[in-house]
Amino acid sequence: MLIKKPEIPSSEITPESVYLNRRQFLGASAAALAAATVPALAACATGDADQREELTPLDDVTSYNNFYEFGTDKEDPSRNAPRLLRTRPWTVAVDGLCDRPGNYAFDEFVRGTRQVDRTYRLRCVEAWSMVIPWRGIPLRDIIARARPRPGARFVEFTTLHDPQQMPGQRRAILQWPYVEGLRLDEANHPLTLLATGLYGRDLPAQNGAPLRLVVPWKYGFKSIKSIVRIRFTDRQPRTAWNVSAPNEYGFYANVNPQVDHPRWSQARERRIGEWRRRPTLMFNGYNEVASLYSGLDLRRNY
Repeated sequence: MLIKKPEIPSSEITPESVYLNRRQFLGASAAALAAATVPALAACATGDADQREELTPLDDVTSYNNFYEFGTDKEDPSRNAPRLLRTRPWTVAVDGLCDRPGNYAFDEFVRGTRQVDRTYRLRCVEAWSMVIPWRGIPLRDIIARARPRPGARFVEFTTLHDPQQMPGQRRAILQWPYVEGLRLDEANHPLTLLATGLYGRDLPAQNGAPLRLVVPWKYGFKSIKSIVRIRFTDRQPRTAWNVSAPNEYGFYANVNPQVDHPRWSQARERRIGEWRRRPTLMFNGYNEVASLYSGLDLRRNY
């Protein structure tokens, strides 16, 4: 099913300076508002797109992160990644069961692709959430370029493995490098994005520069960061959190308020910047993906 709302250009997203000083913004004159050009609310590019939601401020998006390669505290990635991660040069390998494999310098990888702006909800398995304006490439465009073979059923993604740049990889927190995966039909869905930026700027290091996956109907740990390899395979990938704790983290990781994490409820979530919890939406509100799982028991295949 196609996205019901048009994409939201970055030029129509609240400027960072305005967003972080909302009182001044709200008290400004009509002329100042016109000069600012954009509202403080944005419709998520999804089903439920008529519900306008407040964007999470850039400061929060870039300072409250899970990126264990740079530390397990939420503030560690913003302290460590910008000074340690070298995003140029950067190479992305495309291989496996495809007719057009290759090793691409990052600029070559994105050359000729259509960059789109998408505002998506992000729901973490830890029961917090954000609303983020991303910029990136529809993953299905990359898949079409690679020409997967008939036997390809899954797409596997791998993060950079370099303990010198990523000190968290010196500890056995997870099995490194970080690996994630999607079924090929999930990867081809029009909502699935390879993000190269957010808030109209290049992707910050702590948010997974220079290339990360964004799958808005799944818990955030599926949205693997700092990708160096995209592989087409006929077997379900052994993904990082599913290998580490298979009783807690399933391969699918679809947002489902009816399936609790073994240690906490998933029925409600805390939007960063808000005090009250709100109900968690099935598929994070992206109900147009439901047909992908027709006949699948979403309580068993969590």
